[in-house]
Amino acid sequence: MLRIGPNIGLPDVLRSLGADPIKIMSEVGIDHTLFDSPNNLISFKARGRLIAHCAEQTSCQHFGLLVGQQAGLRSLGLAGLRSKYSHDVGSALNNLIRYLHLNVRGATTSLTYESGLAVMEYQIYQTQARGNDQVGSGAVAVMFNILRELCGDDWRPIEVRFAHRKPVDETPFRQFFRAPLCFDTNQYAVVFSATWLNHRLPDVDFEVLQLLQQEISKFEIRQGEDFSDRVRSLLRTVIVTGHSSVDEVAELFSMHRSTLSRHLNELGTSFQDLVGEVRFEIARQLLEDSKMEIIEIASLLGYSNASAFTRAFRRWSSTTPAIWRETMKRDSQFS
Repeated sequence: MLRIGPNIGLPDVLRSLGADPIKIMSEVGIDHTLFDSPNNLISFKARGRLIAHCAEQTSCQHFGLLVGQQAGLRSLGLAGLRSKYSHDVGSALNNLIRYLHLNVRGATTSLTYESGLAVMEYQIYQTQARGNDQVGSGAVAVMFNILRELCGDDWRPIEVRFAHRKPVDETPFRQFFRAPLCFDTNQYAVVFSATWLNHRLPDVDFEVLQLLQQEISKFEIRQGEDFSDRVRSLLRTVIVTGHSSVDEVAELFSMHRSTLSRHLNELGTSFQDLVGEVRFEIARQLLEDSKMEIIEIASLLGYSNASAFTRAFRRWSSTTPAIWRETMKRDSQFS
């Protein structure tokens, strides 16, 4: 599930394109009053299905980008406030990553480094959701807006990356981001100089921050996310960075590997089971939404070669990555 907040501008985007929001939403079984409050919830798949339908009905292939342009820290509710009320940009982004689950289940965000560059990435792990390309474009626009809000007007991205194929018309993307664009990569990300992470933010009253933290804690308790979900969420970030051993993951939870394993066993699963599930999710997403070679996907997921990845994929799906990709491509042509 996810909050409507980051997508609250969708009806206005439809109106700007000359479409009737009530009619468009009803065609996919969604009540338009869902957008009356940013705290209303919609499933990840339903949101993707709606955005894909909007793009088709308006003949606007960058519809998700337009929706994302309407959102920023304010649209993220408590998570956005906690990010804004941080000491510097780096801690703001880490707070955003820490509390993103207050807004969305089905995706995660990470911050990594590449030779003096910072990479803010949005990772979709609901791979079977329709409209992931639209959702990904929108997420990159939201990250762009957040970074501009935190850093100020002098901030500029060095590169903007998309995990979907290059659109027929890049103009809307170039006009909004005004930065080099890379399509058909393995991530949805905004790349910028890591020096901006030290940029100071305005001081915040400690009591206000304490009250905000208390509200977030109460909300997390009400959400009731179990431990296995938290491990899955973390794995979706660390698997592609090559730091997903049981010891490394246990350390991130401030516990010994045996404690981590015991908690998971009590929930009827294991660390290796979760690693396999997440690898399968990421593999399906990359096979469907990108043109990455199978050997590249294998390497990204930590396999020594394409054959090892193919054997694992066959265990998960009873077919090979190549056949799965071709089947999904053929099905999408007739859907």
